[in-house]
Amino acid sequence: MNPGPAADGILDELATPLLRLDAGGTIVDANIAAAGWLGAGRKRLLGLHAAALERDGALLATQLAQPPDIHARLRRVGLAFPGSERLQFADLWLGPAGDGRWLEAHPVDEFAGGDPAQLLPSALSASLKGLAHELRNPLVGIKGAAQLLSRRGDADARELTSLIESEVERLAALVDDLLSPAPPRAFEPVNIHAVLERVLRLAESDAGWAVRLQRDYDPSLPEFPGDADRLVQALWNLVRNAIDAGAGSVQLRTRAEHGARIGEEILPLALRLEVADDGRGVPAELAEQIFLPLVSGRADGTGLGLALAQQVAREHRGSLTYRSRPGHTVFTLSLPLPVTDGDAA
Repeated sequence: MNPGPAADGILDELATPLLRLDAGGTIVDANIAAAGWLGAGRKRLLGLHAAALERDGALLATQLAQPPDIHARLRRVGLAFPGSERLQFADLWLGPAGDGRWLEAHPVDEFAGGDPAQLLPSALSASLKGLAHELRNPLVGIKGAAQLLSRRGDADARELTSLIESEVERLAALVDDLLSPAPPRAFEPVNIHAVLERVLRLAESDAGWAVRLQRDYDPSLPEFPGDADRLVQALWNLVRNAIDAGAGSVQLRTRAEHGARIGEEILPLALRLEVADDGRGVPAELAEQIFLPLVSGRADGTGLGLALAQQVAREHRGSLTYRSRPGHTVFTLSLPLPVTDGDAA
């Protein structure tokens, strides 16, 4: 296996310490964040067995003795470069990578503990920024091709090419935001059903008749402050994941929920938006890490879609949760809704 120098530099854009191991557990690659966190140069890490980093116990060594295609999470493992007094604590995530595996470290304070999900915004932003450079030129080419096709096609073709152009513009704006971050846009009134119709149009173009798309909307839902483009992006990721999981049908359901709990807050009124599908479901070994960046149940997956969807939920003071079994998976987006005098009564 020859992963190249930190996966051609993309891994070095990540703020999360990441090691690539061969099937036996030897380190064959490390990003800058891992080298800095461990206080050792990258060259000193290469060729070292990962188990040698564990200061006390043998949790990591035991897990590395298992087949490399097994996903695992190890909580609060103490790590240090051999001979160093610089002891670090982290939650470790192990997962397959070609014929080897990834070792991802989410540092936690020795005494306070920690939640790796709290590292999500910075890790996700850094990983997306590394990919943004590669997206700009293809987007320009796609937009140009769509414009040429629109001049030659009939009304239906022009409608589709118009959709392509608008999506390219949305993605180009996202690339610009990643390369030159700007303050978040001010929220504007959002009609959630207009957002969902946009997502369904994208799904119809992507899956055609292969997937049955169903609507179950509550027409009484009010508009709420939000970013429609970000919500389209998040919900399209959820629907596309369902399609990729082999779903024969996908249902989008909206309801108003009174007395809803989002995090530690109980809200008088919230939007409950469910994306339900009958696909293969979330693999059991990924259940606890499905929202972390670079975690994917597909060999060709980037592991960024669900992480981004959760970040968008948090931007809107909401939450994203799921329940899953083979044949029935539901992702639930909960968002605060404004309360009118009629609702309060």
